[in-house]
Amino acid sequence: LLAEKVEQLMEWSSRRSVIRMNGDKFRRFVKAPPRNYSVIVMFTALQPQRQCSVCRQANEEYQVLANSWRYSSAFSNKLFFTIVDYDEGADVFQQLNMNSAPTFMHFPPKGKPKRADTFDLQRIGFAAEQLAKWIADRTDVHIRVFRPPNYSGTIALALLVSLVGGLLYLRRNNLEFIYNKTGWAMAALCVVFAMTSGQMWNHIRGPPYAHKNPQNGQVSYIHGSSQAQFVAESHIILLLNAAITMGMVLLNEAATSKGDVGKRRIICLVGLGLVVFFFSFLLSIFRSKYHGYPYR
Repeated sequence: LLAEKVEQLMEWSSRRSVIRMNGDKFRRFVKAPPRNYSVIVMFTALQPQRQCSVCRQANEEYQVLANSWRYSSAFSNKLFFTIVDYDEGADVFQQLNMNSAPTFMHFPPKGKPKRADTFDLQRIGFAAEQLAKWIADRTDVHIRVFRPPNYSGTIALALLVSLVGGLLYLRRNNLEFIYNKTGWAMAALCVVFAMTSGQMWNHIRGPPYAHKNPQNGQVSYIHGSSQAQFVAESHIILLLNAAITMGMVLLNEAATSKGDVGKRRIICLVGLGLVVFFFSFLLSIFRSKYHGYPYR
C-alpha cells in the first residue's frame, strides 16, 4: 500500500509540481497511514467568486517553491507539495476546523501535525524563501529557491526613459517648462496623494475593490479594521486629501492675492468650507477604523 501511494504521488508530481487534492485524496494520501514522506499542504480559496487576492499571491510563491524543489537535483519522494481548494475540499476544512485561507501545514511521516507544523503566515509572510526555511526546520529538506526572470520592471523603466528623452528632444528649443514650479508642484502632489492614500499597500497586498455582504447584499467601501483597507477606500482617501489641499490653496490665495476684496472673500469662504467639510469626513473615516478614538 505504501509503495502504491508513493508511486502515485511521484506520477502526479511528474506532471505538476503542486498536486491538487480533494477530500478523498487528502484522507488517503495525507492523513491515512502508512506514510514515509512529508506533505506540505496549502489550504486556499482560489475561485474568483471568493475574491481572495492574498490566496492568489500566496499561490504564486507556493508554485515558485514547488517548482524549485521539483526541478532541483535533490528532488526525492520524501517531500510532496499539495493544495486543497475550499471549493474542491470543503469537508477537509471542516474536518480541520479551518476557517481562514491561505494556510500552510506540514504533515509529517509519522504522527499528527504539531503547532509548529502550521506556518505563521501573519508574522512571517508567504514569500517562497520564508516557506523554504520553515520546511527545512520541519523536514530537514533544504530547497534553494529559483525564481523565473521578470523583465517587466526593466521594460517599464526603458519605456519611461525613452518617453522622457523623446519629449526633451521634441522640446529641445524651448525647455522653459522644466522650470515651471506649478508643474513640479502638481507632480509632487500626485505622488504624495498616491502614497498617503495607501496605493503602495494595495500594490503589495492586492485587496479587493470593495466587499459585498453575502447575507444582505450591502456593499462596504471602507474596511472596518485599521489593519486593512479596500481599493475603493484608498480612492476615497485620495479624493478627500485632494479636496482638503485645494481648500488650503484657496485660503492661501485669498490671503496673499491683491485682487478685489469681495472676490477674495468668496475664495476664502469656499476654501474654508472645503477644509472643514472634507477634513470632518476624513476624521469620521478615521474614527470608524480606529475604534475608541475619542475626538470628533
